[in-house]
Amino acid sequence: MPADLPPADVLATAHVAPLPYELRLAERPRSAIDLVIVHCTETPDLASARRFGEAVLYPGSGTGNSGHYYIDRDGTLHVYVRPERIAHHTRGYNERSVGIELVNSGRYPHWLDSRHQDMDEPYTEAQIRTLIDLLAALRRELPALSGIAGHEDLDTRTEPASDDPTRRVFRKRDPGPRFPWPRVLAASGLQRLPAGIDRADGD
Repeated sequence: MPADLPPADVLATAHVAPLPYELRLAERPRSAIDLVIVHCTETPDLASARRFGEAVLYPGSGTGNSGHYYIDRDGTLHVYVRPERIAHHTRGYNERSVGIELVNSGRYPHWLDSRHQDMDEPYTEAQIRTLIDLLAALRRELPALSGIAGHEDLDTRTEPASDDPTRRVFRKRDPGPRFPWPRVLAASGLQRLPAGIDRADGD
């Protein structure tokens, strides 16, 4: 357990609501987790993010895409997948990482429209405080945890824009330009992975 971490009970007060297919997700030891990946939901609210998470996208396994932890705008923490299970949240990095989703509208509902690529909604102070507390708690619970990245750092693929197929836009831009990286990095003690690493395997 890192000695420099302040007391944190954020996990003790979290709302644990496993996704219906959580037990279908592959298991792993906590010692295999060395990376946290920060996302934003790009949905209007937590309820719609939950619906996206519950959707079964892989009929063979009966699972879908989701993060492990969700932080609502008021700072409440929700656990949808426990870290002992491999959630599908970042292509090529799922087996070694936990995904944290911050509720934020992002580019909703025009994710791939070239005219709507700004991510203007700021993250709330309550969200960032909870995130920092959660990262401290995870450092206690996950002995190998040392790195952190944004989804946009690890998935740099582009797709044709929905409004103009001759233009290309990034598939993933979260957590986006309003995320306070300097503050989070200073508080977390984690090392940010370099941007531009794109993996072709995984989900």
